[in-house]
Amino acid sequence: MKTMTLYVCQNCGYQSAKWLGKCPDCSAWNSLVEEVRGKGKGPSAPLSGVAPVPICDVAGEAEERLPCGISEFDRVLGGGLVAGSVILIGGDPGIGKSTLLLQVMDHLARTVGPVLYVSGEESARQARLRGERLGIRAKELLILAETALETVLAQIGAVAPRAVVIDSIQTMYAPGLESAPGSVSQVRECAGRLMVAAKRSAIPTFIVGHVTKDGSIAGPRVLEHMVDTVLYFEGDRGHAFRILRAVKNRFGSTNEIGVFEMKEGGLCEVRNPSEIFLSERPLGVSGSAVVTTIEGSRPLLVELQALVTPSSLGVPRRTTLGVDANRLALLVAVLDKKVGLHMAGQDIFLNAAGGARVSEPAADLGMVAALASSHLDKVIDPQTVVVGEVGLAGEVRAITQPETRVREAAKLGFTRAVIPAGSLKQVTAVEGMEVIGVKSVEEALDRLL
Repeated sequence: MKTMTLYVCQNCGYQSAKWLGKCPDCSAWNSLVEEVRGKGKGPSAPLSGVAPVPICDVAGEAEERLPCGISEFDRVLGGGLVAGSVILIGGDPGIGKSTLLLQVMDHLARTVGPVLYVSGEESARQARLRGERLGIRAKELLILAETALETVLAQIGAVAPRAVVIDSIQTMYAPGLESAPGSVSQVRECAGRLMVAAKRSAIPTFIVGHVTKDGSIAGPRVLEHMVDTVLYFEGDRGHAFRILRAVKNRFGSTNEIGVFEMKEGGLCEVRNPSEIFLSERPLGVSGSAVVTTIEGSRPLLVELQALVTPSSLGVPRRTTLGVDANRLALLVAVLDKKVGLHMAGQDIFLNAAGGARVSEPAADLGMVAALASSHLDKVIDPQTVVVGEVGLAGEVRAITQPETRVREAAKLGFTRAVIPAGSLKQVTAVEGMEVIGVKSVEEALDRLL
């Protein structure tokens, strides 16, 4: 078989016939690596030779879900594992990916039968030590310390497990390729063959992926397109809380999140995330506002903290954590033009406390309230929750599910909610809660401050 030489970007998978110092696709420097391939080499064999059929004749059976034993994990997956599904999990080193998957596989081993955990980064003894710390001793949980893909596929065929974990895809290698493990070619080929094996045998397969320094999963972008579900583990190793978020899910919603707390015995699910996010909220200080966001079907209460202070720099700083920096710039402009709060010479810091991430526009009014509170050094009533989208004209726009948000705030002891006037008609009376509708940012700040 004739061979050809290609230069492949190890960051994005771009291919070139000659070496380039800078990748034209992702602009990474010195990322193109030489790879030798056979000209006749094609993609993996198709699953079967069946003929195409009309879509109306395809059997529409309901998919059976296999519970993982951790309700927060099942929530993110859409209700449990689907047979033959391939799930890619990414996250920073040490965030808890292997810990969570060991706990899930322990439950499956005790309830449905043998499962296979393929460890390419740890020896079998290291995996056992980790399992002992987590209290895992299921006899049906099988550990395989191996990186050769052919051996892994052979063991999957021999064991016929109910679920498989590949930890991690960057350590696997296919002997037919000359490139090193972790390269774009190896990751793409190994993931493709594992996907074919999962679909053929109807075995749900978890694939752990490394992440780059900007937080995205390392390897070719096609890796995320090949799998059925992509999950990201978020959080700071310095904090106990972790958030599992779905960014792609063929069998469920991509809006759901799971919240976990890292303890000595492993990851524990958090039943009431709002209470956790607000547990250390300071009372009686300026620059703090509580908003209610909707993540999938779950309402979450999050504290937004703002600090506005005179700047000693020629260009004042605008720093955000957990919120969109472009949204902050927009809201500062609205406060300047429509309310008369001039912050051009101020350093502005805005943070979603507790490691939360707030992305929906309904949090706009809470950001505005926190910024104005810090700038004017006036305290917002700690029993008040604020929610609403802010337009460029300074108007407060209606939001989705206002009653769900208000009721969640009432459950946690809040007594007043400031919401858009256009959403008032969708909120029925909630015992112990005063609901105030506002039409503009200026009106909202008058009510709050």
